[in-house]
Amino acid sequence: MSVSSVKRLAICAAALGVFSLAAAGSMHSRIPGSSAVYAAQSGAGNDAAAQPTTLSVVGDIPTPLALTADDLAKMPRSTAAVTSDGNTVTYEGVLLLDVLTKAGWQFGHGMKGKPTAGYAIVTGKDGFKAVFSLAEIDPAFVGSKVLIADKADGYPLPAKYRPFRIVSPQDKAGARSIYSLIKIEVFKVQ
Repeated sequence: MSVSSVKRLAICAAALGVFSLAAAGSMHSRIPGSSAVYAAQSGAGNDAAAQPTTLSVVGDIPTPLALTADDLAKMPRSTAAVTSDGNTVTYEGVLLLDVLTKAGWQFGHGMKGKPTAGYAIVTGKDGFKAVFSLAEIDPAFVGSKVLIADKADGYPLPAKYRPFRIVSPQDKAGARSIYSLIKIEVFKVQ
């Protein structure tokens, strides 16, 4: 398909409320929050999606981890619904709490004294970072649900959010919802 044909197709699709670049291998719906967005953007069949990507969990933890999507799929699953601009998306994945527990961080009774000042820095592929207090995610303290999502509305994440996305539904602003998550660093304050 020629470039001009793709442009004409995009103009026609935009008039119908859908933007498509099928020739380029991606498709984006203009219906925010709908399952169609995630089905279209998931890029099933995309060769880059087939390559395993790891989530590195490092720092002041007993057991550093390199988790793949298959590893996370075997862990206990959780969901979180996030509403933005009137649209609700239900994300599915693994709680940050569960990943850090797997890495050996002691929550609950282990969070007495100095460990309550511990924190995790989450980093996306683009270098964007956000911080979560470990007491904030511990159910014995605040118990905030922070999800490492790999699905949205039942579909794989859109390509730009892969391999994983941090979802923090209790945040009033979405600034800590890091996408393309690749690293979690845990720090103890001495």
